[in-house]
Amino acid sequence: MADTRVAVLMESDYYEPEIFYYQRRFAEEGIPVDFITRLWGQESMTFTGHEYRAPFTVSKSLEEVDPSDYAALVVPSGMVSDRLRYTDDVDRLAPATELLRRAFEDSRVIKGIICHGMWLAASIPYVVRGRKIVCHNNLVGDVRNMGAEYVDKDVVIDGDLVTGRSGQQCHLFARTLVDLLTQKDEIL
Repeated sequence: MADTRVAVLMESDYYEPEIFYYQRRFAEEGIPVDFITRLWGQESMTFTGHEYRAPFTVSKSLEEVDPSDYAALVVPSGMVSDRLRYTDDVDRLAPATELLRRAFEDSRVIKGIICHGMWLAASIPYVVRGRKIVCHNNLVGDVRNMGAEYVDKDVVIDGDLVTGRSGQQCHLFARTLVDLLTQKDEIL
């Protein structure tokens, strides 16, 4: 999987078991992972997890990333997407939402969105309209209002979009992503 690379969005209040699982699980498969965030002009930022207050330092700016450089873009659970959808100018997409929008324009990029990660797509509902999705129970109404079809499963695949119910199912979500990335690598 030499050309396969995954980007995972990061911010404070991340769900530690999920993020640490991705860090190790993709590595087990030989898949490099870049954790990316909005750096606000700094070289790096250290975020604090939600459950255990564990620190996690990120030094790659999502504003300098081309989604087509990745085989998959993961929007994790918890408050990460809520924090990343902040924008100074409410008439413009937040940089993380803009990155997700561009990823949806490239069907070669697998979009992985789990739990509350769907919040990041709230400003661009057309990217999920008509698609099958699972999300956290608290977001079912939001997903339906976005025009997506809610499916009551732990993980749902709809073409280049993989969605997961919650961080508690991150192992199933990651396994699905690994399987799809492996298949993709075999095809190429």
